[in-house]
Amino acid sequence: MTMLQEKDRQHLIGEFENLAAPVKMVIFTQDSGCMYCPQTIEIAQEVAALSDRLTVEIYDYPISPEEVGLYKVDKTPAIVMLRGSSDGTWKDYGIRYYGIPAGYEFSSLVHDLLMVSNGDSGLSAETRQELAALDSPLHLQVFVTPTCPYCPNAVLLAHQLAMESDFITADMVEANEFPQLSMQYQVMGVPRTVINETVHLEGAAPEAMLMERVRQALAN
Repeated sequence: MTMLQEKDRQHLIGEFENLAAPVKMVIFTQDSGCMYCPQTIEIAQEVAALSDRLTVEIYDYPISPEEVGLYKVDKTPAIVMLRGSSDGTWKDYGIRYYGIPAGYEFSSLVHDLLMVSNGDSGLSAETRQELAALDSPLHLQVFVTPTCPYCPNAVLLAHQLAMESDFITADMVEANEFPQLSMQYQVMGVPRTVINETVHLEGAAPEAMLMERVRQALAN
């Protein structure tokens, strides 16, 4: 059974003609306690089949400690997105998906593939300059649900920041798949962005507002 409709496949084939560099989706999965691991793999494989610049690499989370440590993933299903270079190395921008990228979040996955491949975050010059001066780790967690039409904008903005700075990691977290995390961070509605555990932002905020909260988190 395929996850993508034929019209969606044809649209994506056209979109992926704009891919510049290769992109690899590294997926962490496990047999038990992960309801949507098989579907996450299926989505990634179907998408990767639409372009020779896209590949999928799959690891079994419980028996892959080296890779788990390398990419610092801590739950499944997880997708890590890497950009390939001409010398055969892969760049990890700190872009993470925890949970199935389904519903509205499928658009986030497609946008990220294009962004990572083309190597441009698309952020404003002011934000790029500010992030270039960053010298301490910053962790963003964006809680979403597949039925939330506003969530992709929040996810994409967080991933843009991660792409711009090696100090930033940004996670999409599907709230329903990780209820303990949702309770820990008091997620009553989505999207909800948690920055460095201490600062929260509700809704799909514009770039300037997110950067204001980033400054607040760094000052704590």
